[in-house]
Amino acid sequence: MNAPLANRKSWFEATARARIGGLLDAGSFVEFLQPAASQPSPHLAQLDLPGAFDDGVVVGCGRLEKMPIFVIAQEGQFIGGSVGEIHGAKIVGTLRRAVEEKPAAVLFLIDSGGVRLHEANAGLIAISEIMRAVLDARAAGVPVVALVGGSCGAFGGMGIVAKLCSGIVISEEGRLALSGPEVIETVMGVEEFDAKDRALVWRVTGGKHRYLMGDCALLVDDDLAAFRSGAAEFLTGWREAGPSLAALRSSQQALENRLAAYATYRDGLDVWAALGVAQPDSVPLLDSDRLVALKKGLPT
Repeated sequence: MNAPLANRKSWFEATARARIGGLLDAGSFVEFLQPAASQPSPHLAQLDLPGAFDDGVVVGCGRLEKMPIFVIAQEGQFIGGSVGEIHGAKIVGTLRRAVEEKPAAVLFLIDSGGVRLHEANAGLIAISEIMRAVLDARAAGVPVVALVGGSCGAFGGMGIVAKLCSGIVISEEGRLALSGPEVIETVMGVEEFDAKDRALVWRVTGGKHRYLMGDCALLVDDDLAAFRSGAAEFLTGWREAGPSLAALRSSQQALENRLAAYATYRDGLDVWAALGVAQPDSVPLLDSDRLVALKKGLPT
């Protein structure tokens, strides 16, 4: 159910700490690394760039609907939520602790353009360690749920991390892809992808498109309470399927089918029409409830 606009508190506009406050049960959050115990990136200091005491990510534990939860929240307002050595170590440490303590879930509030290029190989290694840690947590029976709805979306290595999670809860404002629009335009030219065409950007990488394509488990409103209820809903119905060769082959075949069906299309509108949406132009105007209902009516 959509909350009245006047009562909404935007996830997109909130800080990482505000998102945690709206997501978890009131007063339950305990930060693992308090400000005095954390440290900024030494790499940024060497480049005379300003750092942040938490290096752009907040980690800790709390409760969601009384369930014990670990939480990781990236701060998109600090260097685009980019992953560096300290940033990545905090995420990996939290996921490894989850393997040992077995909380009900790890909620991963992704808001990142990917690796922190200022830190070069240290950032790339951090991304790879996060990927391994996510899979280790899932193998230990702890679901890792990505929540995507911030201004930086989930791009680059963090786009891959999001898809390694047990599921993704996304808002219309959220974006998910491997390469960001600006990266594609820089490398391939504006004729390939115009990063300034914001409507096109969201029709290709935005939450509604990703939900219709089946990349995300839930589509929610840009609202702290909506993300909270969406995360709780996902965990209530969550059942982790055990790894199997048949499942991997099925997933690979689905990706090959998608490439064959949509590789020549240049716009989300074309893809939505091919999916069976009778009026693809209307999709950007639909609220989350109506889009969810639309998807349920599409052929599978």
